[in-house]
Amino acid sequence: MSQLSSTLKRAISHSDLAQEFSGLHTSDSAYTPSPSALYQAATHSDYVRDYLEKSSHCSLPSSPSGSQLCERDDGYGSTHGPDPTSSKVVQGLTGLRNLGNTCFMNSILQCLSNTKELRDYCLQNQYLRDLNNNSRMRTALMSEFAKLIQLLWTSSPNDSVSPSEFKTQIQRYAPRFVGYNQQDAQEFLRFLLDGLHSEVNRVLVRPRANADTLDHLPDDEKSRQMWRRYQEREDSRVSDLFVGQLKSSLTCSECGYCSTAFDPFWDLSLPIPKKGYGEVTLMDCLRLFTKEDVLDGDEKPTCCRCKARTRCTKKFSIQKFPKILVLHLKRFSEARIRASKLTTFVNFPLKDLDLREFASQSCNHAVYNLYAISNHSGTTMGGHYTAYCKSPISSEWHSFNDSRVTPMSSSHVRSSDAYLLFYELASPSSRM
Repeated sequence: MSQLSSTLKRAISHSDLAQEFSGLHTSDSAYTPSPSALYQAATHSDYVRDYLEKSSHCSLPSSPSGSQLCERDDGYGSTHGPDPTSSKVVQGLTGLRNLGNTCFMNSILQCLSNTKELRDYCLQNQYLRDLNNNSRMRTALMSEFAKLIQLLWTSSPNDSVSPSEFKTQIQRYAPRFVGYNQQDAQEFLRFLLDGLHSEVNRVLVRPRANADTLDHLPDDEKSRQMWRRYQEREDSRVSDLFVGQLKSSLTCSECGYCSTAFDPFWDLSLPIPKKGYGEVTLMDCLRLFTKEDVLDGDEKPTCCRCKARTRCTKKFSIQKFPKILVLHLKRFSEARIRASKLTTFVNFPLKDLDLREFASQSCNHAVYNLYAISNHSGTTMGGHYTAYCKSPISSEWHSFNDSRVTPMSSSHVRSSDAYLLFYELASPSSRM
């Protein structure tokens, strides 16, 4: 069913995602993730080539225009934080100065700073042995990122540090971030991980793309071969942590033939169900994401067995679970007239999130614990990003609001502002 399979692959291919991002080249207008982009394909490419002009207003990517009153702290003078004399000092509680609407960047950086394995990769200088000069940016982005993580974990908790040198490098890698517009935190995370991955990619010479079809293989073997092909080109400590594999299936309603494709992902973008009482669970979102969908009318693909465009059903499931699972709650949408934001409260577990229900095959272990959240408060016309992070050292939760870092109770972690959820795979022994 090669034609049917290729139709699905085109719908979620790396090139489609790169093309989606290439739309950023031509305008400094606000960016809205395409509703069809259900997950981030694990691609390494130069997304953006042209610098954007600086702008002094703060506009959310899903907002086509208008300035924001973005709560901010320019941070060049005063610093804020917990009194180190009030309790035992714990490292990693240093704030980040707001350079001018850079709360989106600070939020993501704090989430990554509390990603234990990535933090250790930087603190222990393990990244140095992986640096390569094949990437477009050489190694400047990874070096500045590691330097910033080291500052966050060696500075006093009542200090704040400036991410200005890091910002210089990320905007060289992705000129989308030139200037002082408010940006989308998920988009920033995608660009950043792609850039870091490319600079520590263990693959120095990529093999030619293999065009041989694998449709004749059983699904398990097909997924292994697709994963092997991916790692022959993309293999880094960053991808070791964040990349999983998604299975997508298309079933022809006429002949019953099922075509499958297996693609890597860096995160999963979950739709939020609309319910009358205004509250849903994270499992509701995951079930909607993996729900069987009907392709009919103009969406009908061509079945190679039927030799005609037929009504089909498509379904997603998780083939390979990543160590770090990033779940993006799709709060922003853009209608024909104006952008909007869903403020639905999504109830998510802080620990023991069991995802075996969404595995494409029998799976013994797919249990995750939450350790960080990127929050967006406000509307499409005015908003602010913060982060809630659980320290990998003390296991205590803290709120990171640019320069201000304050302790918080785990009972306050859930809110309708949650935008990106960072989960780590629990070790099987931790649940015994």
